[in-house]
Amino acid sequence: MNAHTDENSHEVVVIGGGAAGLSAALILGRSRRRTLVVDSGAPRNAPTAHMQGYLSRDGMDPAEFLAAGRRELVPYGVEVRRGEVTGAVRDGDGFALTLADGTALTARRLVVATGLVDELPEVEGLAGRWGRDVLHCPYCHGWEVRDRAFGVLAHPTMPAHQALMVSHWSPDVTLFLNGAVLTGEDARLLDAAGVRTVAGPVRGVAVEDDRLTGVRLADGTVAGCEVLFAAATRLAARHDVLRRLGAELYETPFGSFVKVDETGRTSVPGVWAAGNVTGPTEQVVNAASAGYRAGTVINAELLMADLTAKADARTA
Repeated sequence: MNAHTDENSHEVVVIGGGAAGLSAALILGRSRRRTLVVDSGAPRNAPTAHMQGYLSRDGMDPAEFLAAGRRELVPYGVEVRRGEVTGAVRDGDGFALTLADGTALTARRLVVATGLVDELPEVEGLAGRWGRDVLHCPYCHGWEVRDRAFGVLAHPTMPAHQALMVSHWSPDVTLFLNGAVLTGEDARLLDAAGVRTVAGPVRGVAVEDDRLTGVRLADGTVAGCEVLFAAATRLAARHDVLRRLGAELYETPFGSFVKVDETGRTSVPGVWAAGNVTGPTEQVVNAASAGYRAGTVINAELLMADLTAKADARTA
């Protein structure tokens, strides 16, 4: 392990360089805090050509969005370093971190914005179409594919939910149960929405001329569709650093996430979290907002701690 140096000592280290992390870093840099962003370079939305629903940035390339965010940090002296945090421990009132290359860092406060990984159902060809014509979120993609023939691959614990949601964007929806079991209420609502159901197990997706054409069932038949919505079997939040520090987690049907308060503060003093590591519904605009909130609260906490220490020293 490298020795600590001033170059590697920061007031705040932000782990994760997506919308949440960059937003936190921006407000911290503007607050004159020595801030470092450590980013592994693997954003969740990398397979997607466009991001939607972010006011003034609707339709923007996600890679360009992040590049623009990094450029905005430069005037405020915020450093962005490519790397992965592999070790994190309490170090006095702050934290000692270790990167995969052996670099040692210290920080008074941490922001963890490491996001999540979509663990897809084991269906042949699904991963290769992810973010193209295999989609996960109607708010992210529904407008662009409206009125086309939708397929929906049922989630094992909430089989009807996504099919009901996407039926608002297209009248042509087929739900592939793939072994999932519907309740009576599920069936009643699906019928009201005009959603067809297919009960057989799914083997793969059918593709022609680099275009999704249907879902291939185990018996070899292909049920046609142009778009397939497939909720991830599990959303694997990247919360290794938080678990090492003892942060409290909570469980959902889709995976475990770190518990935070309204400012992003975790159960570990001095550690905040923002973005998809805190929950499954944090879209880009929500993540950026959460990072901003965390940054303002961290700055205020550091300011008051320093002023209190200064006042104590004067009255000692």
